[in-house]
Amino acid sequence: MNTAASTPRRAALVVGGTGIAGRALCRELTAQGWRTAGLSRSVSAPRDGVDALRADLTDAESVREALAGLTPTHVFFTAWSRRPTEAENITVNAAMVRNVLDAVGPSGHLRHVALVTGLKHYVGPFEAYGTGATRDTPFHEDEPRLDTPNFYYAQEDELWQAAERCRFTWSVHRSHTIIGHALGNAMNLGQTLAAQAALCRAEGLPFVFPGNEVQWHGITDMTDAGLLARQMIWAATAENLPSQAYNTANGDVFRWRWMWPRIAELLGVEPEGYAERPRPLEEQMAGKAEAWRRLAEREGLAEADLGRVASWWHTDSDLNRPVECFTDMARSRSAGFTDYADTLASFTELVATLREERVIPA
Repeated sequence: MNTAASTPRRAALVVGGTGIAGRALCRELTAQGWRTAGLSRSVSAPRDGVDALRADLTDAESVREALAGLTPTHVFFTAWSRRPTEAENITVNAAMVRNVLDAVGPSGHLRHVALVTGLKHYVGPFEAYGTGATRDTPFHEDEPRLDTPNFYYAQEDELWQAAERCRFTWSVHRSHTIIGHALGNAMNLGQTLAAQAALCRAEGLPFVFPGNEVQWHGITDMTDAGLLARQMIWAATAENLPSQAYNTANGDVFRWRWMWPRIAELLGVEPEGYAERPRPLEEQMAGKAEAWRRLAEREGLAEADLGRVASWWHTDSDLNRPVECFTDMARSRSAGFTDYADTLASFTELVATLREERVIPA
């Protein structure tokens, strides 16, 4: 019997296909021969070989229309929408998951749904970041939820309810800060630091660490977008895995006092570390939009809108947490996922990509 011919081709729907995690997923899936569709607010395809679908994920009817007739075997949910309060985050982001799964779940074709969340599961939402009770590091997946509202919990609840109704398996992937490339993404530390450095270099300024003393001296880790993609595909396709959550980090740890000068060297700027108080990017980079527009025009950069390149608020939030953050990876390793990424190498690859695609000057 021809096994290849008799086995149905896997069909992936990547929700948030133009974001950091979504772009990496589309790259991995198409390389592995999956039929892949990317759903996002943008009409552009994240890469060749991906069917681009456009919808407002907060609008159930828009999602139903975009996904009409689509029968994915696997859904990879990587999207979120930032709102002013956590109550609004919960309402909107839970609805986004529900709208997609309501549209594709009843088809009977769906085998697995993988959901990206993050370490706010352990340290609380943005408006209460690291305040009150937090979990001890390294974070473990079986620790109970914090007693505080969190849109990640609401997304998980929607996932579990849909899995019960539609009989698919699931995985949740709790990534740390993701290293990857995507214009217009709201959570993009690596690209934000590259934009900061480009402006500093253009103006002859030092590359100043924007965070606090805890993050400068404490242990942390990060998540390469490609590694996250590979873990999600592994969890979606490995035989006999239980439905559960997995921490997702590169596998190494570092301190920013060690990493900062190395990133500065990659970006061709003079590093300046923590000194006496945090110096957030929203302060340092205030009013730089016009300087970036001029830099983009002079250097022929791909994006002249600084707001689509850098997310000062998110990097400030990450680098000013009052607690250290890093995760335990034993669960996925013991289950068979042993992939690893060197964080400095991830930054090096990102900088090369940003230069090649003219996001930052060479």
